[in-house]
Amino acid sequence: MKIKKQDTYTVIIGCGRLGANLANTLSDEGENVLIMDENKESFRRLASNFGGLSVVGNGTDLDELRRAEINRATAVVAVTNDDNTNIMIAQIARDVFSVEHVIARLYDPECETVYQKFGIDTICPSALSAKEIDKLLCSIQTKEGE
Repeated sequence: MKIKKQDTYTVIIGCGRLGANLANTLSDEGENVLIMDENKESFRRLASNFGGLSVVGNGTDLDELRRAEINRATAVVAVTNDDNTNIMIAQIARDVFSVEHVIARLYDPECETVYQKFGIDTICPSALSAKEIDKLLCSIQTKEGE
């Protein structure tokens, strides 16, 4: 039996591969986690032993966010498949509900620095992938130069 960490509550908006993986990981670590998605079929990605809550809803709807008790969240992670939606969710979480830790996934790396200036932490898969590929290429070149 997992003991929940009562001092944390993470709300994840978007139950795609990334959102589901993160929710499963947090659940496995005993975190209190709620995942929201507009499509109830998305929750099939959650593990059978997922110990959090799954809610069908729109992450930009204030009433639905209130029902998800976003106001008590220690962190909100917006990982839908749309940059504009993720930023809107992040701004609502931070500005309307005063959530301290807000993270938004962005596909467009050009937007990343703009939103970071607004105090929103971002994850950009294409930028992260490019950095990792560069590291691998440097590693190959170093080995060949030996």
